[in-house]
Amino acid sequence: MNLFADFGKALSQMGDPKFQKVFWKSLFLSFVLVLLPFFAITGFLDWALPETLTLPWIGEIAVHGGLLSVASIITLFLLSFLMFPVASIIIGFFLEEISDAVEARYYPQLPPVKRVPVIPMLIDAMQFIGVMILANIVVLVFYLLSSVFAPLIFWSLNGYLMGREYFQLVAARRIGMREATRLRKRYFGQIWLAGFLMAIPLSVPLVNLVIPIFGVAVFTHQFHRLYGDS
Repeated sequence: MNLFADFGKALSQMGDPKFQKVFWKSLFLSFVLVLLPFFAITGFLDWALPETLTLPWIGEIAVHGGLLSVASIITLFLLSFLMFPVASIIIGFFLEEISDAVEARYYPQLPPVKRVPVIPMLIDAMQFIGVMILANIVVLVFYLLSSVFAPLIFWSLNGYLMGREYFQLVAARRIGMREATRLRKRYFGQIWLAGFLMAIPLSVPLVNLVIPIFGVAVFTHQFHRLYGDS
């Protein structure tokens, strides 16, 4: 199956120094964007809450040693759940570097890319950020309410989001945003399937930080294959 050939090519290039450079930059930025809100929230609670709190029928409880610790754990869990959306957003800014590396290795005969206009790209990125964060918050609710269907919903949703954003941006580098949208809609099923398969390991900590880089590489190969068939 051609899709698995795309996966194989992308996997074989994961050790590329250019990929590694993007990974470390995105990892650093991801942790900064996740840990800074964590320390800001816990620091504010530590400053705002009293040492102890008296509750009806319960009595006096230690806030800083008890409730604050629980609140810190919950906050860190919620922020870490958003690590993948944050990493995905950051990778979008390094997408050119990844696609350039893929094309330099596998498609050296191609002419220079068409640079996507900044304003449309920023608008699309902001829309993607909002949709991805909101969608993953909704999925988090499903995780809390139902552990049976939540993984399938998570994989399906993030597979769609990855395919929609990464494939379109990769394609727009070569054929422009309008034609990229047309191509994405024409091959919706294949693009969604690629995203779905990549979304499965997103539940694995640390591995989910590599998936956005892997995804851009896969969708670069998929674009060239599908565009050649269209």
